[in-house]
Amino acid sequence: MFEGIAIVGILIMSIVLHEVAHGWMANALGDPTAKLQGRLTANPVSHIDPIGSVLIPGFLYFSGAGFLFGWAKPVPYNPHQIRSPFGWHHKWAEFLVAAAGPGMNIILALIFAGLTQVAPSPELAALFVIPVYINILLAFFNLIPFPPLDGSKMLSTLLPRTQAYAYDRFLRRVESYGMFASLLFIFVFITFFSKPFFAFVTTVVATLTQ
Repeated sequence: MFEGIAIVGILIMSIVLHEVAHGWMANALGDPTAKLQGRLTANPVSHIDPIGSVLIPGFLYFSGAGFLFGWAKPVPYNPHQIRSPFGWHHKWAEFLVAAAGPGMNIILALIFAGLTQVAPSPELAALFVIPVYINILLAFFNLIPFPPLDGSKMLSTLLPRTQAYAYDRFLRRVESYGMFASLLFIFVFITFFSKPFFAFVTTVVATLTQ
């Protein structure tokens, strides 16, 4: 029971810090929207979505589904207020805001992976592996280029102009279907791609903590 609560707690904090990183980056680039709404805080109360941050992760863990999934309330930002550093094109500002979330999860994973190497006991090292796994999972899942995941905004920036325009039209069409599109994506992901994805995550975690 304690282990399950700890895992869900780590997942919640990892999701919260992911969202804070988005808001922090937007604020650093000139958009104070998240700051003004009190979202640049690690206090979970400001970010928790009752369904996505508590009910769904808890149900998946305690039901033995074999995987964890969840989300927090998205941190708001105004793309018209952010500015790119070093005179870069404006699109790179949105890329940086999108990349900040997965980037935070990767940083957290690397910190805890380092702690596994200096832990005074195998039991403590094994405990540190849990946040490594959760944060690597969150980082790479959010890099999938499907809306509203961060990877969709990042890929749009990286594509050549013609392909980016077509891709943006596709994103808008998908987003117009709202929750239905998200549920369909989750179903397709779990049915066809979850096994190779989790195998990849496990390999990355093993490489970082061996």
